[in-house]
Order: sequence, then C-alpha cells, then structure tokens
Amino acid sequence: MSKVRTNSVQSIIGMILQNIPSDAAVTKIEYEGPMIAIYTRNPRYLLENNAIISGIVKSIKKRIVVRTDESIRKGEEEARKIIMSMMPKEVGIVGTFFDTALGEVTVEVKKPWMLTQVEEEDGGGGEAEYREDAGEGGSVSEAGFSSSTSSSQTQAHIQRQRQVQALVVDLIDSTGWKVRIRKASHIPSESMKQVNYAKKLFASERYRLLRNVGESIFRPRLLEGTEATLVTLGGFSEVGRSCMLLMTRESRILLDCGINPGASEPINAFPRLDMLGFDLEEIDAVVISHAHLDHTGFLPLLFKHGYRGPVYCTEPTLPLMTLIQMDMIKVAAGEGELPLYTERDVREVIKHTITLPYKTVTDIAPDIKLVFANAGHILGSATVHLHIGNGDHNIVYTGDLKYGRSQLFDSASWNYPRVETLIIESTYGAKEDVMPSREEVESNFVGSINKVLMEGGKVLIPVPAVGRAQEILMVIDHHMKAGKMVEAPVFIEGMISEASAIHVAHPEYLTRELRQRILEVDDNPFTSEYFTIVEHSSQREEALREGPAIIMATSGMLEGGPVIEYFKGIAKDARNKILFVSYQVNGTLGRRVLDGSRQISLMGRDGKIEVVDIMAQVEKIEGFSGHSDYNQLIAYVNKLKPKLRRVIVNHGERRKVENLAGSIYRIFKVPATAPMVREALRLY
Repeated sequence: MSKVRTNSVQSIIGMILQNIPSDAAVTKIEYEGPMIAIYTRNPRYLLENNAIISGIVKSIKKRIVVRTDESIRKGEEEARKIIMSMMPKEVGIVGTFFDTALGEVTVEVKKPWMLTQVEEEDGGGGEAEYREDAGEGGSVSEAGFSSSTSSSQTQAHIQRQRQVQALVVDLIDSTGWKVRIRKASHIPSESMKQVNYAKKLFASERYRLLRNVGESIFRPRLLEGTEATLVTLGGFSEVGRSCMLLMTRESRILLDCGINPGASEPINAFPRLDMLGFDLEEIDAVVISHAHLDHTGFLPLLFKHGYRGPVYCTEPTLPLMTLIQMDMIKVAAGEGELPLYTERDVREVIKHTITLPYKTVTDIAPDIKLVFANAGHILGSATVHLHIGNGDHNIVYTGDLKYGRSQLFDSASWNYPRVETLIIESTYGAKEDVMPSREEVESNFVGSINKVLMEGGKVLIPVPAVGRAQEILMVIDHHMKAGKMVEAPVFIEGMISEASAIHVAHPEYLTRELRQRILEVDDNPFTSEYFTIVEHSSQREEALREGPAIIMATSGMLEGGPVIEYFKGIAKDARNKILFVSYQVNGTLGRRVLDGSRQISLMGRDGKIEVVDIMAQVEKIEGFSGHSDYNQLIAYVNKLKPKLRRVIVNHGERRKVENLAGSIYRIFKVPATAPMVREALRLY
C-alpha cells in the first residue's frame, strides 16, 4: 500500500474505502474526535483481519477505530444477558456500562486473570493507533490484539491469550457492541459512577460533539508557514494556577487550567484568561497533564463561562479530577461559602473530555499532534509532547514530573523522538533541594511516628488524596507488618479510599509489581487490617479518643476538608504531631503551620472565628514527594536528545525557578528562561 501525504479529509476517507474489502460490510466512516471511526455490520471480519486496518493507519498516519453499526447492536438488556452467558462464571462479573455514544460496553470483573492479560489491553475493541515508541511517527499497535510475548512465556500461555482474544471477538460479534474488560475495584467508585452517568446522560450530545471536533481537527490548513507563541497565564514563578496558551497560525491550545489554593486575592488565584484578547469559544482544545486542583481546578469555570471544546487527558485523570472538583464544591458548601461552580459545570467537563492512552500520536488540531507519556507524579499524570506543523517544532511540557521510581509509578518517560522546546517544572529547583534515599526517607518516617506512638500521642498526616496517600498507606502497612512501626489503629478519611479505588481500577498505570498484585492475585495494596475507614463525621470521636493512633485525612495543605476537624483536636496536645509529607504552597494554612505559626484562626461551623493554639509537634518528612528534586530535574534535562534549543522553567517559587534556569544554562549551554505570569514567548 503506497503512502499518501494529503490534508484532504475526503482523500483520507477515499483511501480507507479503497483499501477495505467489500466483505468488511462498511456502512459509514465518520469522525470520532481525534480518530476516524469505521462502522461495519461485519466486525468479525475486520477484527480477525486486523492487518487491513494496520496497513491503512501506516499510510494515513491517523488513529482509526472499528465500530459496530447501530443496526446490529442488541438491546442493552439482551447484550448483558449474552455477556453473562458467554463469560466464564469464575471471572465474577460485577457490572456493565453501555456507552451508547461509542457503541462500547465496559465489563467490570473481579478476577480478570481468569481471562489472562486481556484487561491490560483494549479488550479486543479493534482500534489501531499510531504510536511514538519506535521513534518519530511511531509504529502501529492494534490494542486488544497484541501478540508480543517474551521468550519466557510458554506456548500454553500464548494459546490462552489467543483463546481470550477469540472470546472477545465472539462477544462483539454476538452483541454488536465493542467490548472492554476492566478490573472491578475493591469498593464502588462514586467518581467513576458520576463519569458514567454523565456519559449516559449526554450520549447524543457527545456523539455530535465528537463529529464536530473531528471536522475542526481534520479540516485543511488555512495558512501557509508555521509559527508558535506561548502565553503564560499562571504557574510561572509561582506554584498554583498552572495554565498556558500555545498559539499557532491555525490553533489555540490551552495547557492545564488550575487554581492557586493559597492565594488571598482572586486576581492571583485564577489563570489570567483576561489577557487572551479573544472569546473562550475560540480555544481549540484544553490539554490536562494531571488531576490536581492547581492544574484542573478552573476547568469547570471555563465551561461555566462559555468554553465548549474538547478536553484531552489520560483515562484515570478523568475520574480523579471529577473526584477533586466535586470535593471542592462539597468543602465550600461545608464551610458556608458559595462554590465557584456547580455539579452541572463538572458534568460539562466530563461530557467534553476525550481520554487518550500513553504513547499514542493523536491529532488535536490541523497543525498539532499530541502524545501523552508517563510523568511519574500521580495516577495518569502525563508529560505533554506537542508536534507542530510537519515536524517544524516539538514541545514537551512536563507538568509535574517525578524522574525517579516510586512504589506506585515508574520513572517519568524521557525518550522523545525530538524536542526543541522543553517546559519543565521546578517545585524543588533550588540546589539544596536534594532528597534523601528512599531507605532514609522511610527510616525517618517510621522513627518520627514511633516516637509519638510510644509516648501515647497521635500523628496527623495531612495528605493529598491522590498519589501521596496511596504511597503512605503502603509504607505504613509494610512497616507495621514487618514489626518496624509501632502497631496502632490507622484512621483514614476524606477522598483517600475513593482515590484508591480509582487506582485499583486502572492498574495498567501502576508499576509492574502492583499491576501483578491487583490483576493476578486480587491483592489490594491499599487495604490493611490496621486501617479503619472513617465514613462519617460521627466516627471521628473514635480517632480522637485517648490513646495512640495515626490519622490520615485530606486536604494535604490544611485547606479545608475533614483534616481541619482533626487538626483542631490534635493541635492542642504536645504529645501529638502534625506530620507533613507533601509540598505546602505559599499562603496555605499548611505552609503557615510548617513555617512555625503557633496560633491560627479558623472559621467555625457557626460562622464565628475560632482561635487554635498549636502545642503539637510539627515536622516535614522530605522524600515522599511526587516531584523531582534538583538532581533529578538536571538528570532529566541531560537525558533529552538531541540537544534542546530552549528551556522554559515554570511551577516553582521565584528563587527556585531562577536557580534551575541558571543551572540548565550553565551546565548544558542551552538558553533557559524563567518567565513571569502574563508574558508572551515566541518559540519559533
């Protein structure tokens, strides 16, 4: 099949039609956001002859997904009965979700290992995508039909994989629905339920939205030549409200859209979208690096004020940011404040979100391709690789980066085919920001807690619900079981359990060891005999009762949430300790406490100011952070090949941003800048 280079959508669709045999029974070819969807009445033919789609993808360099024609889809109840009858009973089907906009059914099962490794793939959905693993342009991967195996795998194992793939094809053929198989979480995830509810509620609107997005992406380019400008809207020479705008002659792409939880004035709390000079409707896409509020907290407001375009993120980022945004509404209401946005605005975000896997090259504008890769920070966190024009310029935005392996995630990806401009975070960008070894970190952590528990005190650990909480849970469980940490009840409240459930539902984003524990033996790494889940505020009295205990609660910076009630009870006793394990943004209550404040004022439930004297010990354990330290940041820049043309440093206090930029220039002789908010930088 000869390669075709064209901007004509009609030529692309014509090329597809020319290369699909009539036996495929193709009924239509449509846009599906950044993909091209091929609808067929004979899905078995294309699924069993996937080389046909692979060849087309190699030629047109676009993502293609095979969909079943609506005419062959069984009703949901009938399809559910077919799935229940055809799937082995021992897998333990927990539930099914039918996405009518895509013609997909997700089957949640307790024991996916009974189906061998199908849960790590697309589930036999017949999607072919262009990937970046093999260098620029990448190679083709047929998700759900990958047959790559190591030499240690037996022929029996390979045969079982083929049997599973055959089962999935049979399910698709019998039901008329694309089938995806997912590991059921240990507890039902309310956030994932909310995501599914919104998808169901807005199914027809999502269908139209995807077609409109596709028309915008695959239209012919209007202008010759390329240029790119970056406008800094938040998160430059500061931590919080991360947001920037990439403008080319064809496109306007917003990268992240967060808030600053420590800002006292609205002008410093939100992205400076007032300097855009055009309406929000003119933004072509929003790309989200990860779920934390300082990167996603303003997103519902964006829709509240008129944005109606797509949002791109990884699959676990969608339920995680839904969880965090919904909690922000709940916390505001609990404190008697008017929430910035409503649940309706959060559902608008869900409706417009398109999730993408790592390493897959995806068109998001006529002149821009996007590739997500692992950032190592939290579940689903991604570096953002943007290809502009026909290879004219490549940008990597790291988001929050962990260039070092943790118990949860592999180290951040660095092997990009090309990078001319790097935008890198600098949370720990000062030369003195060098973290101790992991062994030393855990030893300090255990020793700090043991001293308090042995004296009959309590340890309050304020934690972000996503990432650090799961890491700390695993560390506590490990050391208590090993006899190195004093055994004591561990009370967990806030979003921690819900966030852990989302981790279990997306094991493919965790380390291989955790993935195997979850998928192969159903061992939940985030539960323990020592843990007690506080499901209602009435249960807090038990945690605060006399006697040693560990309390983990959100938020990690003491900015509202259940941790505040524990803080009030813990702070007044000198035997107790407030133990920070994550970064504390300037201006937050956590930062003030960490910096030595011995008396703080809080708003009580009755609306009156409550003064809290801090008699408890206060300590910060360095090394659990999901951010890279100074040495890791420098090592990451050193890894990128070929040589960079420019480095832009963001997401750090001014002193740290300037230090990292200066170090990069001195060590690598690469121009490095440390812009402020409200600057425009010409990239090329």
